[in-house]
Amino acid sequence: MSILLLVIIAIVAVLAIFVWATYNGLVQLNVRVQEAWSDITVQLKRRADLIPNLVEAVKGYAAHESKVFQDVTEARSNVLDATNKGPAATAQAENQFEQALKSLFAVSEAYPQLRASENFQQLQNELVDTEDKIQAARRFYNGGVRDMNTRVQQFPANVVAGMFGFKNKEFFEVEDMASVEKPVEVKF
Repeated sequence: MSILLLVIIAIVAVLAIFVWATYNGLVQLNVRVQEAWSDITVQLKRRADLIPNLVEAVKGYAAHESKVFQDVTEARSNVLDATNKGPAATAQAENQFEQALKSLFAVSEAYPQLRASENFQQLQNELVDTEDKIQAARRFYNGGVRDMNTRVQQFPANVVAGMFGFKNKEFFEVEDMASVEKPVEVKF
């Protein structure tokens, strides 16, 4: 009877260690995904803070292009609002924002003296740097989501995940690739 009791205690101990280790691993992955999402929102905010300066720099040269400025301002606001609504809403707002920025840069191309402006060049470089950081943050976030979703779906970790309410996370994806890849038309 004592050997049977030891075997039962050993099995329970192994199961408890497995649940403990799996739970802690899932928590770690969940925190990593939250951190990555926070990085994305920080970079989106940084970019949104740069946009008004960029718009003001371009306005002086292209005052008659008010629709472009209005679109950029509206898209900026939509991105800031969407970051609280999750990856899908943020990705959709990002698509609109990228189109608006393409239009703004297309307008700037029509004004050589603007392109030569040191302020404009500095703002454009900051924006490019920020875009690179946003892309890196997206990749880090999606990598964390991939790891989390894989772990939540794999057996036997999926049993522990289900017991403690861990669910798949949402990837940050571009929904409409055609609109992102389409060149911007600017007519004067």
